[in-house]
Amino acid sequence: LVLETGRKVLTVDARNHGESPHSPLMTYEAMSADVHLLLRQLRLSKCVLIGHSMGGKTAMVLALQQPELVERLVCVDISPSETTAVSSFQDFIAAMRAVSIPRGVPRSTARRLAEEQLRPAVQEPTIRQFLLTNLVYAEDQFGWRVNLEAISQHLSDLMGFPAFQTTYPGPALFLGGSRSAYVSSDDYPEIERLFPEAEIQYVPGAGHWVHADQPKLFIAAICGFLRLSAL
Repeated sequence: LVLETGRKVLTVDARNHGESPHSPLMTYEAMSADVHLLLRQLRLSKCVLIGHSMGGKTAMVLALQQPELVERLVCVDISPSETTAVSSFQDFIAAMRAVSIPRGVPRSTARRLAEEQLRPAVQEPTIRQFLLTNLVYAEDQFGWRVNLEAISQHLSDLMGFPAFQTTYPGPALFLGGSRSAYVSSDDYPEIERLFPEAEIQYVPGAGHWVHADQPKLFIAAICGFLRLSAL
């Protein structure tokens, strides 16, 4: 995206993910406050926010709470609606929590054992490989980088979306995968209510992980949106 847009691009680990600190609180209000604080620390008065899935809901909340900070908004394969019915997220979290790896095994063995234990609940190989990127070595044993306990305690928050009566008046793109059910026609009224300037597009041949399934089409859609909304 740096080359295609000519902009500086920051990738942000959400709390309880990646290298970000762990916290027992895992709500969209808290995560949007994290992004707000980061913008203040970097002295960025306005930005384009792009978020996928949970990150997309976080971006929506910040745009609805602080619209003056968000130049344009891109939500990738997610809507401001309940996602429990279309998501396997709960099953993935339960499967990861159930993984047990003995101490003292090498990384290759740990990864193999984790994949074998995930396979019954996470049948798609690409998703298993994505989850396995969170397998890390710490305190003499392998475990998960993400804070599964906090995520599990806040599953209802993460599957839902906070109630808003305000709107985000700026340009917004809801970019779904054509093979995903996360953004359906049932979601259009709520998208239009909260984001009256939104446009909705679908990337052909992409599932929920749009950016991984069709990276070139994903980048082209975002670049097209940025150019058009700048006119």
